[in-house]
Amino acid sequence: MLMEIEQKRVTAILVGLNTGGRDLLEESTTQSMEELEALADAAEVDTVAIVMQNRQTIEAATYIGPGKLQEVCELCQNLQPDFLLFDDELSGSQVRNIEQASGVTVLDRSRLILDIFANRATTREGKCQVELAQLQYLLPRLSGVGASMSRQGAGIGTRGPGETRLETDKRHIRTRISKLKEELKEIEQHRRTTRSKRLKEGIPQVALVGYTNAGKSTLLNCLTDAGTFAKDQLFATLDPLVKRMELSEDFPIVVTDTVGFVRKLPHHLVEAFRSTLEESIYADVVLHVVDVSNPEYPTQMKVAQKLLTSLGVKEDVIITVFNQIDKAKGELPNLANSVCI
Repeated sequence: MLMEIEQKRVTAILVGLNTGGRDLLEESTTQSMEELEALADAAEVDTVAIVMQNRQTIEAATYIGPGKLQEVCELCQNLQPDFLLFDDELSGSQVRNIEQASGVTVLDRSRLILDIFANRATTREGKCQVELAQLQYLLPRLSGVGASMSRQGAGIGTRGPGETRLETDKRHIRTRISKLKEELKEIEQHRRTTRSKRLKEGIPQVALVGYTNAGKSTLLNCLTDAGTFAKDQLFATLDPLVKRMELSEDFPIVVTDTVGFVRKLPHHLVEAFRSTLEESIYADVVLHVVDVSNPEYPTQMKVAQKLLTSLGVKEDVIITVFNQIDKAKGELPNLANSVCI
């Protein structure tokens, strides 16, 4: 008789640090920790405790102060979590020091996001981009995280795209990084050719951008019947999708869905996905989708706007799409180029 055995989810204690003063602790750090918990859930990790510290500076050796680290170690003894998950990016030495003190595997927000991307990538380009970002993140940290990766096996924090185990040898990593960059150059050249063809045909280009889980894929489905997977989950869809739609019989447009943004998006990931994100630079119209039912949407808007500016997207091509206005609380920002749905 065949029996289905439910796979047990792993557990984590979440750790955050606020260095902006006590007045900012509740507003900023709490929001960031709530998002970290949602990211953990997206990676199939259950949160068993949340620890936050208000401190003027980061402790160079252990990120949090000695007293707070002791508190975390005691929690580890009581709760026996699989991981300690920190809300900011840690150095290899910080990871090593915290692991030695707690006896628990340490991950940071960047590594968690990279792991989620690795688990969601389906296209050749997406897999190459994620693996490149993972290896560039890992290379300077091998002395700090190599041992913990060996203990974990093929699980969270160690997954490459398609559940393959990440390489931990520096020489092999450098070789693999070079190969991935060459592969991505070939893919980018193909995209450039395709984009040039569309531009020559005079077909208007529309790019969907915005915070993760803002409703971009749902909007794409409504506009084009694309059938894109849309779920109430962070990074439910990862690989970009380009679809053609007809505004009228003789007026086609091309709509591109892009990867969602998030706070503290790992810079290695931004660099690896830059060629994909840059589709928005060449768009005639950029639809910035904002979920106004989320109380944190003003902060999310700022995160997206900052990244769009860094990519070189011109402000005059951006139209802000306020999504789920029936669930909005309070008045919406009065923006010149905006629509409500």
